[in-house]
Amino acid sequence: MDRFEAMNVFVHVVEARSFAAAARTLRQSPPAVTRAVAYLEDVTGARLLTRTTRSVTVTEAGARYYADCKRLLADLKEVEAAAGGAYAKPSGLLTITAPVQFGQMHVAPIVGAYLDEYPDMHARLLLFDRIVNIVEEGIDLAVRIGDLADSSLTAVRVGEVSQILCASPDYVARFGTPQTPADLGTHRLIATTGSSARLDWQFRSPDGGRKIGFSPDARWQTNSIEAARNAALDGWGIVRMLSYQAAPYLANGRLVAVLGDYDPDPVPIHLVHPEGRHAPAKVRAFIDLAADTLRKNPLFDFG
Repeated sequence: MDRFEAMNVFVHVVEARSFAAAARTLRQSPPAVTRAVAYLEDVTGARLLTRTTRSVTVTEAGARYYADCKRLLADLKEVEAAAGGAYAKPSGLLTITAPVQFGQMHVAPIVGAYLDEYPDMHARLLLFDRIVNIVEEGIDLAVRIGDLADSSLTAVRVGEVSQILCASPDYVARFGTPQTPADLGTHRLIATTGSSARLDWQFRSPDGGRKIGFSPDARWQTNSIEAARNAALDGWGIVRMLSYQAAPYLANGRLVAVLGDYDPDPVPIHLVHPEGRHAPAKVRAFIDLAADTLRKNPLFDFG
């Protein structure tokens, strides 16, 4: 029996937690799948799976062997793809996800440039203001804004953005300019929130040494950045936005920044993907183009 084919069968059984489901995915008979796993258990001299009438669970030895199989199969795939040219020339479909406004403003133009450069590629851009599990949803690449949780994903830092407070000149003329975060308690505040959780705005003292927390009593709350921004443009109150979201309106004078000396530390922008060093050419090419484009953009202050 081919060792690599048996490893591939074993990986599918572990991930499906079912011999029958793995057989359907691989278009093999259940007895063939069972023989492949039995062959590997005979070769390794270890029990890799525990089987009952209702479930399949991986043993401790099986879990280690599964990780090794995944690595070896990925290496084999890379060698074969390189020989065939798939890793030399981007082709196929690339699926990217990004936050809604950032994707509209800054990722969509990169996608267009990418497709112009690689005519054999198709691309799908999915925009969500939530964290998407890119492995489970079959997505090649994600743009993430904010500190990353620990994970097995590969991350490429491409810049950073700041959280800033803004108001219209009309609002400032009517209600004045807050001088410290504590002054916000007497102002009309607009907050973006996706839940009923307590709002928490963080600031840093002008000397950069002390963090200051503030829980705004925001009478105007929405899960839409556009709605919050428009309310601020209309002069209703003070809004907190990411710097790239506010930049066009600060530039044309429709918004002014307030409490700029108290802005918190910036948050990073990353491109993340699950492939590690085995990323195919289509992913590597997009990362190269996106990283170069975003790092050159002064809005993202890449150091």
